[in-house]
Amino acid sequence: MYLHIGNGITIKKKSIIGIFDLDSSTVSSITKKYIGANQKSGNILYGDYDLPRSFVLHDEGVKDKKKYKIKLSRISSQGLSQRAESDDYSEN
Repeated sequence: MYLHIGNGITIKKKSIIGIFDLDSSTVSSITKKYIGANQKSGNILYGDYDLPRSFVLHDEGVKDKKKYKIKLSRISSQGLSQRAESDDYSEN
């Protein structure tokens, strides 16, 4: 099953580690540093021009190798969480 996070971007549900609110989670300096480091290394994807409201941390690794990616979304973290729990917005 997949989760559509907006702008034609989907993520495998089983690879999702967490869905986070961008405003409240970036209050922490640790999260700011983590996002900054991932931005420098090219691990952040955002294909929209609107202000992002949330981000999804997920694993795009192959088999035994972990490779964490961040995808930004203009959909709120609450909205994405509801989509993840519901099969209505998922693609098989």
